[in-house]
Amino acid sequence: MLIRYKKSFEKIAMGLLSFMPDEKDIKKLQQSMKSYETEESKHLFLWKEDDDFIGLIGIEVHGNTAVLVDVSVNPSHRGQGVGRMMVTSVRGFYPGYEFDARKETAQFLAKCMDC
Repeated sequence: MLIRYKKSFEKIAMGLLSFMPDEKDIKKLQQSMKSYETEESKHLFLWKEDDDFIGLIGIEVHGNTAVLVDVSVNPSHRGQGVGRMMVTSVRGFYPGYEFDARKETAQFLAKCMDC
């Protein structure tokens, strides 16, 4: 189930975000989290299965375009379609929007759109 980010999820979100290659540095992680908390155009969601948060997806909205900024799945849950389910679910939050990606997430989004 996709859940909107709340400040109380900050440590969980930082942990999930740290699985991304560009987010290993703590200062970079803190900067990324702050941008989701302060920029109105950026939205962060967490994926929850049972009682565990196992994925994260970040979107930045520009006009009628939603850009996939971040996507991360706990390594022990990779290869099970969690990323694809997150993309499908997040599209429901933005009906009528075009979906695009940054260069870092473009290949992943293209793979999800083909299914």
